Amino acid sequence: MAIDTDKVVQECFDAIRDRIANLTTLNIIIAGKTGVGKSTLINSVFREDLAETGVGRPVTQHMRRISKKNFPLVVYDTKGFELNEQVQQEVKHEVMKTIKDGFACQDISRAIHCIWYCVNATSNRIEPEEIEWLRELGKENEVTQVPIIVVLTQCISKKGCQELRKTIEAENLNIVQVVPVLAQDYEIDEDYVAKSFGLDVLIRVMGEALPDELLDTLQNLQIVSLDEKIKRAQAVVLASVAAATAAGASPIPVSDCAILIPTQIAMIAGIAAVFGIDLSKSLITSTLTSLLGTGGATLLGKTVVSNLLKLIPGVGSAAGAAISGGTAAALTAALGETYIWIMSLIFKGELTEKDFATEEGKAKMVGHFKEQLSLARS
Repeated sequence: MAIDTDKVVQECFDAIRDRIANLTTLNIIIAGKTGVGKSTLINSVFREDLAETGVGRPVTQHMRRISKKNFPLVVYDTKGFELNEQVQQEVKHEVMKTIKDGFACQDISRAIHCIWYCVNATSNRIEPEEIEWLRELGKENEVTQVPIIVVLTQCISKKGCQELRKTIEAENLNIVQVVPVLAQDYEIDEDYVAKSFGLDVLIRVMGEALPDELLDTLQNLQIVSLDEKIKRAQAVVLASVAAATAAGASPIPVSDCAILIPTQIAMIAGIAAVFGIDLSKSLITSTLTSLLGTGGATLLGKTVVSNLLKLIPGVGSAAGAAISGGTAAALTAALGETYIWIMSLIFKGELTEKDFATEEGKAKMVGHFKEQLSLARS
């Protein structure tokens, strides 16, 4: 069975576009005193400068809603409430009303999923009024259970931040974790620059606190942790491998191996959505034709599979071979891991789409694919 490669590429491109377009919107409330660096934090974590798109739409007296078209993130930014008790109470009331309204509508794309409370760590202290505000918020949030993360911003002194973190943790607040961060490199003088840190930890903590429906969105949006993207992408591969294994429960004749195409297209779309890289159709074409053959081959076309089966110990001659569940799983895993490898190199800026279109780039893809195939069957 042969399918036009161009058709498969188009189906893959459409699947990626649809997967990204249908990501669940992530909604975050960010609070804290004036000058804690909320805008810098937002723009450092996510792949769009969301906090610089304007003042946002006011939704309450002390809160504005910041969003961007075709970007699945909404930030509810509270105005700095300083130490004015009346304003503190008003902000807390507005935060809880926003949470309860989202909870009541039973639509995950409108619910509040996380709260960041930001504390400027340069003074190495948190005001008692802030502790009390967090304590009261935690009590009111016991039913809705929106994860609250305290983010220590501008942590130039790591030692001081760790001491402040321990001080806050000792208060036994209803929070998920205290995360010290330095969102951007900070030049202390011409001889020393404090390097940014902690944003990857913030993403990991969020990933552990959010429901599964938000994990693809979180990884699509964030630009600070390649490890977390890879971990989520590998979860996509594992699910696809399980599906491929089931498809091969009754051995598939090589000539019928195209039945694996939908599973593998969905896997590639899932990986692409996690990495949040704007991909061109040319990269998808280069990847699939390099790894899986040209000239009218299917995604796992007969000629390609016959050649690949020779690499798998114990399968035997390709002539008349059938794809077992294990073999289908190995081929799917190798494709998925190779695509993650490609996305990782592009994410790190080590290679570009154009690099993968060269003969050298194609050879690297094929080599990595064969290596992954060997590992999958070892």
